Amino acid sequence: MNLIRCSNKTVALLCVVALLATAGTASAFSVSADGVPTESGVGEEVSVTYTIDDPFTDAPNEWTLAGSTELQNVSWTVTVLRAGNQVNQETYGDQSFEQDLEIDNNGDQVRVELVGTTPAISNYTYDPAQNYQVASLSRISGNNEEEFRSDTAHHYTEESQAARQAIDDAQAAIDAAGGNENAEELVSSAISSYENGNFQNAQDLAGQAESKAQQAQQSAQTQRTLLLVGGGLVVLLLLVGGGYYAYTQMSEDEYSKL
Repeated sequence: MNLIRCSNKTVALLCVVALLATAGTASAFSVSADGVPTESGVGEEVSVTYTIDDPFTDAPNEWTLAGSTELQNVSWTVTVLRAGNQVNQETYGDQSFEQDLEIDNNGDQVRVELVGTTPAISNYTYDPAQNYQVASLSRISGNNEEEFRSDTAHHYTEESQAARQAIDDAQAAIDAAGGNENAEELVSSAISSYENGNFQNAQDLAGQAESKAQQAQQSAQTQRTLLLVGGGLVVLLLLVGGGYYAYTQMSEDEYSKL
């Protein structure tokens, strides 16, 4: 009898634990991404996949999925799945799209595949670097629109990337030298040229800045070496002088004894 009661209590306890564990891992609206670039060259193809899990958990039973991008030559493929099986699939060819979702006839996952080419650059900026919008995804319900995912990336041309790298190298050389006013002025001019789209001039100025910073660093190292050598010679002369003085004193003492 006691064993039966104990067994029943054990089963009940295990059920409670299982329920708590289930509650602790309850599903929730979430979005993940694969393939989002940190940077891409103008005209380069970009392919990104967004996965929305449990689209109706902590969300309205009916809402509109909206997407937008600054990529060019765009293709969106929106696939709705239930338990891994495809329920619906739509394709859009514009930079933005909207698709209605409803809990009764849609699944438990929405996959958004975006393919496009990196857009041209209208405004060059060094810091922060010029960016473009890879994608923005929003949930529209009635008059409310909530953006739940937004990704940007740096875009560049071959010339702008080379100029930026030259400026970065020059700044690194200045930092290694502990700062140099002339080099820093040249870097500032290089940045201005970069932002005006004059990339060759930016590279030339940055190269001059890097050379000045390196020369300043070498000069400082030479001065430190000379100071160390000079200090060593002073110490050596003091030691020799002290030894000579001690020797003469000892010689005089020996002579006086005689």
